[in-house]
Amino acid sequence: MILIGLFAIHLLACTTSGLPFYNGFYYDHILNNKTGNGIEEVIHFNGVKLVVNTPDDALFGYRGGNITLPCTFHYEPKLSSPRRLRVKWSKLHKDNTKERDVMVAIGLRHRSFAEYKGRVHLHQTVPSEVSLVITDLRLEDYGKYKCEIIDGLEDESGIVELELRGVVFPYQPHHGRYQLNFHDAKKACEGQDSMIASFEQLFKAWEEGLDWCNAGWVMDGTVQYPITLPREPCGGKDMAPGVRNYGERHKHLHRYDVFCFSSALKGKVYFLEHPDKLNFDEAKAACVEDGAQIAKVGQLFAAWKFLDLDRCDAAWLDDGSVRYPIAFPRPNCGPPEPGVRSFGFPGRHKKFGVFCYKMS
Repeated sequence: MILIGLFAIHLLACTTSGLPFYNGFYYDHILNNKTGNGIEEVIHFNGVKLVVNTPDDALFGYRGGNITLPCTFHYEPKLSSPRRLRVKWSKLHKDNTKERDVMVAIGLRHRSFAEYKGRVHLHQTVPSEVSLVITDLRLEDYGKYKCEIIDGLEDESGIVELELRGVVFPYQPHHGRYQLNFHDAKKACEGQDSMIASFEQLFKAWEEGLDWCNAGWVMDGTVQYPITLPREPCGGKDMAPGVRNYGERHKHLHRYDVFCFSSALKGKVYFLEHPDKLNFDEAKAACVEDGAQIAKVGQLFAAWKFLDLDRCDAAWLDDGSVRYPIAFPRPNCGPPEPGVRSFGFPGRHKKFGVFCYKMS
């Protein structure tokens, strides 16, 4: 028996070392099963490749909606009987070096983690499908997800990229330009129902025409600004259009504006019809009396972008700014391009209308 065991080990070592390398993996798997008479039989699966399939192109979703991240797998050559596998979905950090667990599953048992609890499940129309369904999408759900199939000690994975349809807008607080360090910038966006924009989101907004001459933080800790119409105060009129980059800045010491990102809304933003103009405190109270709350800046931008909110009346928002959205430009309503016009932060005693937000 000792000689037989040594021969089996030698055979396994020789077989494994002779296997070629693939993007997937080849494995030489040994199962020890006891037969009825107590003799162990050794079963070999040699030269079997596990392949995981995920889409090459990014998928797009909206905040509050649902999305399915496709993932399937198969063996080459095909196995004659199913195998017990472990499925793991994780979200990659922006630099792809760290992962955050989303869900693990073995057979019918599964477990979701942290902010994904109760919002994720597997979609399995066939045994080889392990797609991930995410419900009630949130702003922070965007990014890259890894679908990993684990078979014993071996595993193979694929990446699915999720993007959210949204709108990027520049933001500065009431106390003026270039007042936010990186951490304050993130909080400022979150306070206005949005999140700090990624470079990719800012670049896409520039491609769609965003032009802003004030530098602002983005998610990777760099400071940038998008220019579609080159001019002297914005890097020089002889420079090509593009996203100007100041590079990384000290997240505590350096101060700039910020670019925020918001997506579709669950509720609605509306201009409150009121017989009188209102100061800031009266405006907040009027929204509450109407069963709503005063709208945030991110909510106004999302309503303008996705619902064509159009109102040529300056009105209060939650941060004390006064703005109005124009989806269909016309005379006496600002520039000839669509956009959200801003009056800045007037004294809170002054009288304007108010935009309210009400959940659906």
